[in-house]
Amino acid sequence: MKNKILTIIAAMGLVACSQLPEEGLEPQPVIPVFGEDVVKGELLIRFDESVADILDKAGLTKSGPSNAMDACAIPSVEEVLAIAGKYSIERVFPVDNRSEELSRKEGLHLWYHVSFSEDAPIETIYAELSKLGEISGVNCNRRLKKNYSGESIAFDANGIHSASTGLNLSKGRFNDELLPYQWHLVNKAELGSTKFVSGADVNVEKAWDLCTGDPSIIVAVLDEGIDINHPDLKDALWVNENEIWRSHEDNDGNGYAGDVYGYNFALGTPIISTDDNNDSGHGSHVAGVIGAVNNNGRGISSIAGGDGTNPGVRLMSCQIFSGVKSGTVLDEVRAIKYAADNGAVILQCSWGYTSGAANSYDWQPMYSTDEAWMADNMLERKALDYFIHNAGSPDGVIEGGIAIFAGGNESAPAAGYPELMETSFQWRPRRATGPRQFTQTTVRAPQSVLRAVTRIITTNMEKVPRREL
Repeated sequence: MKNKILTIIAAMGLVACSQLPEEGLEPQPVIPVFGEDVVKGELLIRFDESVADILDKAGLTKSGPSNAMDACAIPSVEEVLAIAGKYSIERVFPVDNRSEELSRKEGLHLWYHVSFSEDAPIETIYAELSKLGEISGVNCNRRLKKNYSGESIAFDANGIHSASTGLNLSKGRFNDELLPYQWHLVNKAELGSTKFVSGADVNVEKAWDLCTGDPSIIVAVLDEGIDINHPDLKDALWVNENEIWRSHEDNDGNGYAGDVYGYNFALGTPIISTDDNNDSGHGSHVAGVIGAVNNNGRGISSIAGGDGTNPGVRLMSCQIFSGVKSGTVLDEVRAIKYAADNGAVILQCSWGYTSGAANSYDWQPMYSTDEAWMADNMLERKALDYFIHNAGSPDGVIEGGIAIFAGGNESAPAAGYPELMETSFQWRPRRATGPRQFTQTTVRAPQSVLRAVTRIITTNMEKVPRREL
């Protein structure tokens, strides 16, 4: 069973590619704590374990997105937050009885989201909270950066067919209408341009020989929403059978009401949205690359969308972008833990921070080291660690989770974070052709999974270990 997911990762890994930092690269200065990406009037704080019982007795641990409280029961913290005047506080991760014991073991129950007036002196409140013994961590709530333009581009099927007139295109593995034009999946240099090089693709046919996907593998797409009515996607969606569509009741007790296909963390609703005038369709695009239904005579073929007889992976929509509303770290970490607690074993994330090696004339360089990233994003790292180490199960398709991030679009010699976080290995693919070329790619996973992946990803690849596993 576990080999199924390794085959899928072999192909999916190339969806999120990055280059490693060049030797001798000058480290960038640590970015200001309060940059333009910081959400005003919000902080993410971690209480010290020593006050956990007080929080429990005060009922604070039962708070969440739908039932914030206006007091925290810790006098020293109350005194500092009084600087802001009125405030509200809620647990970052709502109680899910199925995973509450594990959440407490990992210390996630101690993280809280504090909201106050945007006019309040956030720098002062941040500094004063950081001095308290009852507080063991303070993070700003930052806005995430999409690693794509956000522009919606209409699909021109007639244009594709016209351009291919007179070409002798081979019949593909599946009968999907657009597979012959998906040179990134299968490139036989038949599309007429001299730029196409036979075999310069993601080598998916060899992966398909082993596995075309399996419904026991759930992929959480942290992006814009997935179009739940799309004809090539609707039969590939993960469905929470214990919830009721558009219900305002949390029927399964996981902390989120009505989450049938996932959850819209950007807007705080179970309704996955794709109809905002500023939506680009990127969430559906990414979902289609991963798991659009194969061999159904329509649309595209995907990496892990089954073979027409056997279904492919299930797609969970964890929406963290909606129109012009950019997701925040709070949205992100909730989505990551939700994915782990509800069965996902792969995270697909086309977003991140600007590379620390980016051209400072055109970009605001961000983190260059784990230390700099961790200093500002302790909660983000904790959430990713939770997913990597606790998704899946020993008796399931995989024990542990795999997080795949975009490397960035800044044309920098190094990727950005979280892509560059520790716990990774790299491999070197054969030279490809196309709009972007990478010398190395990265997959994030527990070491036990990484060892298994290195055994299966060998075709046309020279393994380049980053460190001993």
